[in-house]
Amino acid sequence: MLKLLGDRTDGPGRPGNRWRQVRELGRKPLGTKDYADVLEALDRDSVATCMVAARVAEHGLSPRTLGGELWTAGDPGQSLCFSGANLIPLLGDRDALMDFADRAAAAPRMCSSLVGRSELVLPMWTELAQVWGPPREVRDHQPLMALTGPPLITPDPRVRQVTLSDLDCYLPAAVDMFVGEVGVDPRDGDDGRSYRRRIANLIAAGRAFAAIEDGEVIFKAEIGAMSPAVGQIQGVWVAPAHRGKGLGASGTAAVAAAITDLGRQPSLYVNSFNSAARAAYRSVGFVEIGSFATVLVD
Repeated sequence: MLKLLGDRTDGPGRPGNRWRQVRELGRKPLGTKDYADVLEALDRDSVATCMVAARVAEHGLSPRTLGGELWTAGDPGQSLCFSGANLIPLLGDRDALMDFADRAAAAPRMCSSLVGRSELVLPMWTELAQVWGPPREVRDHQPLMALTGPPLITPDPRVRQVTLSDLDCYLPAAVDMFVGEVGVDPRDGDDGRSYRRRIANLIAAGRAFAAIEDGEVIFKAEIGAMSPAVGQIQGVWVAPAHRGKGLGASGTAAVAAAITDLGRQPSLYVNSFNSAARAAYRSVGFVEIGSFATVLVD
């Protein structure tokens, strides 16, 4: 069946002000038969695809357990996109990205952001903005960084895995970080129950780390995604009274060392405007290997 999205101006190199026809949706999400091809494609760009590779490794390709769908524009070895709470283009040329954008636009929007390599996210957003309207924010350059050896500085020995008994003191730090990073309070809507549950799950999985003194979290970070090859660090935060003392760097080094001990490569991405964080990560030994972009949508 064909659906008309409306009179739109297409992107560079495409005819403007015309009706664009898209197929709706005889296309099915990828499934078990595609598993080997998907794994091979994800492994080719293991740092950038970590968020999705971690989910596939744990849950397979069933949308019910994966928490979203994996799409291809024809061949999963050449084009791949995850659609769930985030829309994450993983692989594809411009035609594939336009196909993914059309597919996302043809159904009710489920995601709260687009995230991934800049060269994939930004062309998709140019297309989707015509249907979804203005974004809340576009972060078009977020250096994607990876550590290729042991940390160059001594990890802070105070940083340890958080336990569930630490949840009440850890949660305010996590909220403060989230508000500063995303600009919204993660407790909105249900008095914080779902966010508390999410943080408790990270702690239970052994992926939350902190330095805690006298019941106060002075440094925190999480391993947001752990694929078979890569551990992605997220949520790095230092208590305001302890900033400027190198704790962000030595604390991150401790989390990176924990990831390395698990046989994974540490990685992270950071806002380009956060010069202090970028300098701290460079001092640990992280090097820039690409650029991510994040589009926050309302």
